[in-house]
Amino acid sequence: MTVKIGAEVGSMIEELALSNNNKIIFLILDGLGDIPNPAFSYQTPLEAAQKPNMDSLAKKSSVLGRIIPVDIGITPGSGPGHLSLFGYDPVTHEIGRGVLEVLGLNMDLQDGDVAARANFCTIKDSIVVDRRAGRIPTEETERICALMHEKIPEIEGIKIIIKPGKSHRFAVIFRGVGLSDKLSDADPHKDDRPFAYTVAKQKEADFTAHVVNSFLRMIQDLLKSEKVANGTLLRGFSEKPDITPFSVKYRLKALAIATYPMYRGISKVLGMDVRHEPKDNKESLKILKENYNDYQFFFLHIKETDLAGEDGNFNEKVKAIENVDTMIPEIMSLNPQVLVITGDHSTPCSMKGHSWHPVPLMIATGTGERDAMAFHEKNCLLGSIGTIYSKELMSLALAHAMKLDKYGA
Repeated sequence: MTVKIGAEVGSMIEELALSNNNKIIFLILDGLGDIPNPAFSYQTPLEAAQKPNMDSLAKKSSVLGRIIPVDIGITPGSGPGHLSLFGYDPVTHEIGRGVLEVLGLNMDLQDGDVAARANFCTIKDSIVVDRRAGRIPTEETERICALMHEKIPEIEGIKIIIKPGKSHRFAVIFRGVGLSDKLSDADPHKDDRPFAYTVAKQKEADFTAHVVNSFLRMIQDLLKSEKVANGTLLRGFSEKPDITPFSVKYRLKALAIATYPMYRGISKVLGMDVRHEPKDNKESLKILKENYNDYQFFFLHIKETDLAGEDGNFNEKVKAIENVDTMIPEIMSLNPQVLVITGDHSTPCSMKGHSWHPVPLMIATGTGERDAMAFHEKNCLLGSIGTIYSKELMSLALAHAMKLDKYGA
């Protein structure tokens, strides 16, 4: 059963929030949720994975449930998925992925700028045959971005600012007068579809659409000799948002630890500290340990589960979960009051993309409660938490961390 939380209840949580030094860790396995796969005995990767440490937590001191990122039947992007995890209504607080990406790359986003998330693609006869350009190495992206920066510094008075990210990804800022983010994605969203140009959603964005589409055409001409990365997709056009900081909302000093820029970006939007750029999970753990005494809340992001899901690689997603499982003893050795293990959305391997399916949730808590012998979707369906909206998760985590005062006399 799902019960929607009203705005007045959300404000109540902020009023009841207590400040203490109990630690909360959100271990977010991006795209964790999956569905039974007939090619693998109708198991999910989480069910098939050998994960003794997570299952031990489930057996000894955890409650289980499921979360719905936005609403029933709605497939979320990573931005809304993470916003709701941190207790922000993703419908009320709509933040484009462009902003998240540029902030994650430490780009200087100014008022009036329009930011876009970008990646290289492979185009053949006007058809996008590979949206990710074979996941070209980061070094290749850096080389091509440098070429674009040199050859396309501005268009009709609009400055073009480009910065490479990981693998095939990069980010773009359009800077100048008269810009608007009311644009459709310049992305077909699936392979083997015609290349898509942006379209203005409102009249005020006509000039911006013209600049963006000119940019896309110039890139295709510039990269026509490239064998794989010969085009660019842009999406998540957005401007600088105004949002209540996480620390003010919950009276928590928070640290975000993420290997990918987009997730550092959303953390910066919410006012979390982002002091490091780890290259892998091992380095992320090191950062967690080194900063553990200075914060009360930690967001630890894992990307590999989502990458495997989008590639439709069941075995690789199993491996990613098993790799995270080896991190659990070191995390628990820090003795957090609450460890939340979940995802921002589901990315079923059989669908090769985000989906609307509820996400498995485990809360390891010091209260001594327990629900099951193992952590996976089937047990989470039967867990004592039930199925809740992701935006309700923070209040539950705060309660288990003894960070919420009693309501009323």
